[in-house]
Amino acid sequence: MNIGVKTNAKGGRLRRLFADPRNYQISVLSSLILLGLFRYGLHLPWWHVAGCVGATLTTQFAADKVIKRPFDPRSPLISALSLTLLLRTGSVTLSIAAGVIAIASKYLIRWRGKHIFNPANFGLVLLSLTFGAAWISPGQWGQATLFALLLLALGGVVTGKAKRWDVSLSLLGFYAALVFGRAVWLGDPLAIPIHQMQSGALLIFAFFMISDPKTTPDSRFGRVLFAGLVATVGFSIQFLLFNAAGIILALILCAPLVPFIDHLFPSGRYQWPTQFSLSRKSVTGDSHETLTPAE
Repeated sequence: MNIGVKTNAKGGRLRRLFADPRNYQISVLSSLILLGLFRYGLHLPWWHVAGCVGATLTTQFAADKVIKRPFDPRSPLISALSLTLLLRTGSVTLSIAAGVIAIASKYLIRWRGKHIFNPANFGLVLLSLTFGAAWISPGQWGQATLFALLLLALGGVVTGKAKRWDVSLSLLGFYAALVFGRAVWLGDPLAIPIHQMQSGALLIFAFFMISDPKTTPDSRFGRVLFAGLVATVGFSIQFLLFNAAGIILALILCAPLVPFIDHLFPSGRYQWPTQFSLSRKSVTGDSHETLTPAE
């Protein structure tokens, strides 16, 4: 009986732990980094990782102090891990700068209480366009990690933790239609678009960047529309301007359209599950005070 009680208690703790999609995302992104380091030879100096993580956490902590919001390390940690996966630079200073810029954008570039840009995407693109010593490296993941990425990413979709599976699958669907349509138009063998759809960077982007519930449109129709826009712009940049990072660049170009989409197709705004809920007993009974959850 005691064993059963302990097992149920442990299961309950795990369910509470992963009730917030950020906990799941941190575990997956960390696993991808370890996979890249130890299985696929990803060159990633530890001091770059430490610098970027420290920069994101410090910037968020300072900003939350200023606006008197409870500090939660999970969102800045996700931004740091995403930057670690896709940004390449030989300068630890630029790794730190990427973290600061990513988090600062959440507080400085806003519209009606909602930040416009995905923080990691903003830091990634701004650093790569501003400094020649920093670049986006989508090809480093190749197709070798496809199986592991699919297992990890689709696991997150199946759980539906962030309720943004629609934008991820829509992006992949629109992008697949475009690359397969291009192959048919050019008379290329279907092996070419299949290979293009097996990009590890594309999967990382689809499941861990564009799916950010704080920067995607509020309504499901709006998210599907947004995914189509990003896929089309990314496809155009990649195949007309010959830039392999087209899909990543497309997100920062399309992000300013989100407030307009939200205006046309309004819906409830997503909030992270808060762990800053305080309960207090009053003379008249139970009352609860909930603090604003961190971003």
